[in-house]
Amino acid sequence: MAGNQLNLIVICGSLRKGSYNAALARALPKLAPSAMTIVPAPPFDSFPHYNHDLEVPADVIAFADAVRKADGIIIVSPEYNWTIPGAMKNAFDWAGRFKEQPFIGKPVAIQSASGSAMGGSRMQYHLRQSLIPLDALCFGRPEVLIADAKTKFDANTLELTDQAVIDLVKQQLAGFDAFIRRVAK
Repeated sequence: MAGNQLNLIVICGSLRKGSYNAALARALPKLAPSAMTIVPAPPFDSFPHYNHDLEVPADVIAFADAVRKADGIIIVSPEYNWTIPGAMKNAFDWAGRFKEQPFIGKPVAIQSASGSAMGGSRMQYHLRQSLIPLDALCFGRPEVLIADAKTKFDANTLELTDQAVIDLVKQQLAGFDAFIRRVAK
């Protein structure tokens, strides 16, 4: 924490250009409290499949370093087959390999947008389970589970337009700000 400013990264679990989750991740900096800066995490889409026999690639090291340097992490992800997207899980498997664990004690907030009525809730449950062995500190509430996402974003620009969702995201970010400051002591 540099002074009063919190520096966060956002990890987006979707690799799709037209993703509602990527659109939500892009909206976060504008919705954040004034003392919170949110930037994208380094990409993980080119990571090889995790294999302990391989040397740790430079892009994995950059990802782990960004996690280590951040005051907190926001993970915005879709639900694929009722769970975490494979590419994102692969990134967490690589991150778990480091002796100096990047996620240890790191505050993490989770958000999801889905076309389903459940809003990505199963993914969020599995993601929390995956973060336990990494010793991340998961923020609880309010939860951001955006159901029926196509009605919450502009069809052409993918801008988040639903005021109730905007208010909920702002509420979560404010709560996450307080959580980070509390656990940083």
